[in-house]
Amino acid sequence: MLYVEILGNLPEMARDEVRAMLELAGGEIVSRDYLLLGVNAGEEALPFLDRLGLSHEYGKLVIEADSVEELLEKARGVEWPIGGTFKVDTETMANCRHNVLDLPRKLGAVIHSKGFRVNLSRPDTLVRVYCGERLHAGVRLRFFDPKDFERRKAHHRPFFRPISLHPRISRALVNLTKARRELLDPMMGAGGILIEAGLLGLRVYGVDIRPEMVEGAGMNLRHYGITNYELRQGDATGLAGLFHKRFEAVATDPPYGTSATLAGRKRDELYRDVLGSIHDVLEPGGRLAIAFPADFDGEEEAERVGFKPVGRYYQRVHKSLERYFYVFER
Repeated sequence: MLYVEILGNLPEMARDEVRAMLELAGGEIVSRDYLLLGVNAGEEALPFLDRLGLSHEYGKLVIEADSVEELLEKARGVEWPIGGTFKVDTETMANCRHNVLDLPRKLGAVIHSKGFRVNLSRPDTLVRVYCGERLHAGVRLRFFDPKDFERRKAHHRPFFRPISLHPRISRALVNLTKARRELLDPMMGAGGILIEAGLLGLRVYGVDIRPEMVEGAGMNLRHYGITNYELRQGDATGLAGLFHKRFEAVATDPPYGTSATLAGRKRDELYRDVLGSIHDVLEPGGRLAIAFPADFDGEEEAERVGFKPVGRYYQRVHKSLERYFYVFER
């Protein structure tokens, strides 16, 4: 068993991102306690979990218990997968219903009695205890350092445009498509989604109607060491004429606002035409992850052109922008 601790800002989207990766790996989510997911999967799932964007960490789940006493009793009887020194760290979630104030010391003593050495400053292994409705203890395998994502935010790129998805969300959109080989962003802007897809080893394709964006997105991709890409200037409403192929997956964040950013076209009309164009070039069974403002019924319009809804996730960005992230299947 494994555990995944998801982030709390878009928890349902984070859960479904984990589920999408497990579907590729042959695993499944079997339990949830607030932000902690219990996962039935083996080591073959780890490369897919390494792709996650909206998660804090994952690890090996060793014990689940309904009380501190039960946890400590089970801890005495299990084999701890600890290499070198260790430290016990407690995560008290918002729904914690147990007194865990002294638990790190007590659990540390039990593990120490089995022959492992404690190192509180620089441990080789971090034992994590999560307190929610139940108690869950495991060993961290991977921590997703937020600094890695922060370094790829828009203002750190050589070609800078202020309106851009956070890299964590861009990564999640890529993963929600379940892409294995390739991904198309037909309204790529400065290339934020393509950067995340490219860093996962996917071949990326991008389109933008503005030539400066095509040049700038290429500059950004190369800045992060991504070379397996194909970018074209063109109209996202006519993708079949730009590429003589179908795509495994599509993810995009269309512009929301002015006539300038929408190339002089009416917003809702543009969105409808783009959905139809994406449907034309997506493989049967392929997925689209896309964002729309909350006042546009993306689900109804996507179903009209033949898409099947898979997921919808609300986000309030600020007082003048509320949006939904959608996942559709062709």
